Amino acid sequence: MKSLIAAAVLSLVPAFAQEKPEAEVNPSTIAASIRRGVDFLIEDQNENGSWGSATRTKGLNIYAPMPGAHHAFRAGASGLALAGLIDSGDTRPEALASIAKGAAWMETEMPKLRRADQTTTYNAWGHAYGLRAMTRLHKIAKTDEEKAKWKRLGQEQVDLVNRYMDINGGWGYLDLFDDMTTQKPTGITTAFTTATVLLAMHEAKELMGVTLDERIVKASLASIERQRTPDFSYVYSHGHIQRPRVPINRPAGSLARSQACNATLRAFGEEKVTDKVITEWADRFIEREGFLSIGRKRPVPHETHFQISGYFYYYGIYYFTESVGFLPAAEQPAHAAKLAKVILHRQEKDGSWWDYPLYDYHQPYGTGYALMAMAWCREKIGAKE
Repeated sequence: MKSLIAAAVLSLVPAFAQEKPEAEVNPSTIAASIRRGVDFLIEDQNENGSWGSATRTKGLNIYAPMPGAHHAFRAGASGLALAGLIDSGDTRPEALASIAKGAAWMETEMPKLRRADQTTTYNAWGHAYGLRAMTRLHKIAKTDEEKAKWKRLGQEQVDLVNRYMDINGGWGYLDLFDDMTTQKPTGITTAFTTATVLLAMHEAKELMGVTLDERIVKASLASIERQRTPDFSYVYSHGHIQRPRVPINRPAGSLARSQACNATLRAFGEEKVTDKVITEWADRFIEREGFLSIGRKRPVPHETHFQISGYFYYYGIYYFTESVGFLPAAEQPAHAAKLAKVILHRQEKDGSWWDYPLYDYHQPYGTGYALMAMAWCREKIGAKE
């Protein structure tokens, strides 16, 4: 009888939610996957060097005041795509040419990025991922002059995003719901947006030597800490602090956010985020990846189990690597092999990775996340041909 009940329950769950990713992880499969991802980004790049556009709309589109919201989406998608290309290590002429085009776009367009209007701060994503790309461009720069240029431009992105820190500390992406018009945002501060910005800043400080405003860092870390629950789940936003057990705030709903937020607190010296916490959440991510996968490619945000949205998926994949990167070196290869299996399994036929239909930005941003994560896996498990 129990087996019949179990079978009946499983029959109600979508087939793709039951599946466990299957792929052979070895130097050849990883190299081939990375190359296919790079080929997609080369082909998908806009003539001006950016990635993504405001096309391929659907019945329900993310709120996006024109044209500034799309400047932010394009900046974020382009930063991720360019960072993924650089991390791939591909030295073919066409890959290097694509990187050069992307770098030229970053240099001319990123200094212009601002919030669309007083209802959104999507530009926080653009500043964060533009900064990620600039840090990598600094790393591969051939001359001191080039390095100085990317450091200067990176510092400018840090200073710009600082303008938009919420009055509660940290960053969000919407400021719609209080009917207030303020110079400093007073909207939805989210722990994961804050983590995204702070980790990009931390990397830029460590690798380029940019200067951070310690008051802003302190206030933003405090915002993340307020949104942390005792089990190291993180509620969706500052407004959820009083509702920690609604589905989106439970461990399964926080799978992706916990990777980024734990990594951020650890990066800035929070001792509560121990190796044990990171390991538990890494193991939970792999075991419960199916919950995130159920939300992939659904056009309506937060409509599935634990109010998960598709755009949690590759975000979580990438920040898994940021979190596990704090574990002892000897423990990282096993985690990398498990993650690589997931990434290999989820790659699309055209070489891209994507999780949520966002105009025409989803494939470049998903592919950028996946390439950065796969490059990390390659390094940790020594999967080089």
